[in-house]
Amino acid sequence: MQIPFRAIIVFHAVARAGSISRAADELRVTPSAVSQQIQALELHLGTALTSRVGRNITLTEAGERYFEMISREIEHVADVTQHVRGIRSATTLTVRAAPSVSSKWLLPRLAGFVNANPDIELRLDGTNEPTDFRKENVDLEIRHGEGSWPGLFVESLGKERFFPLCAPSSFAAGSLSAADLLKYRLIHSVKSQMQWPRWFAEAGLEPVERWKRVLFDRSHMAIDAAVDGLGIGLDSELLAWRELRDGRLVCPVKNPPEVTLTTQWIVCPHGHLRHRKTRTFLDWLRGERDAWSAQHTVQIV
Repeated sequence: MQIPFRAIIVFHAVARAGSISRAADELRVTPSAVSQQIQALELHLGTALTSRVGRNITLTEAGERYFEMISREIEHVADVTQHVRGIRSATTLTVRAAPSVSSKWLLPRLAGFVNANPDIELRLDGTNEPTDFRKENVDLEIRHGEGSWPGLFVESLGKERFFPLCAPSSFAAGSLSAADLLKYRLIHSVKSQMQWPRWFAEAGLEPVERWKRVLFDRSHMAIDAAVDGLGIGLDSELLAWRELRDGRLVCPVKNPPEVTLTTQWIVCPHGHLRHRKTRTFLDWLRGERDAWSAQHTVQIV
């Protein structure tokens, strides 16, 4: 029996893209031609592989199983073909992460991933807007939020400790009480999930009605401002780990309350986990997360 290889390749492209039109663009054919190939494959197999939901294409249970069984083989054939042609296979991986976690946590670690995976071409998209995976070509996202996004794969980047931070030239580590902070200029990161009123409540204090403050739209700006001596910031050990490690920031409060929160999440559609490039990056990311969690970056006085 003749195997419809062309139709199988077209089905793989549709399942990966989640859209007939996007698959058609990738294969450089018309959407009608893609639909015909899918119908031919379904006729050959004797079962429906896809179904329409509005303008979107979803896989049936049989389609999900079939895609899972053929994906690795097709990727392997593509890699071998590139090798035989005498060129290195380059697969683009697009990762989206907000500017603060990109610059403060992810970028300092990326050399390890890039050097270990020369066949993967990494694109880092530093954007705050949540990804619409149905419309945007993003493989995986590190998303700031509360971790509730139904229908998506969601995994924590790690629990974060939040505490006051300042340059050692401003105040020595452990030289202030929590109540002393109200006398000084406080740096606010306005989009952070952890705000000064919540931290003061954990410390058993009521914030004053009017206080000296300066506000920033991004956590990485607030951290840099604290390093520059502009005031006392409130941020997480995850984002400020390098400044704390290098001694450019210290916690000026003696015995601060233990305030923890999870604000960064690894997010993608479940189907993306079938792709080798996504699995490779996710495994690397988990290793970096676990190594960071095992470290005690700063000892609070």
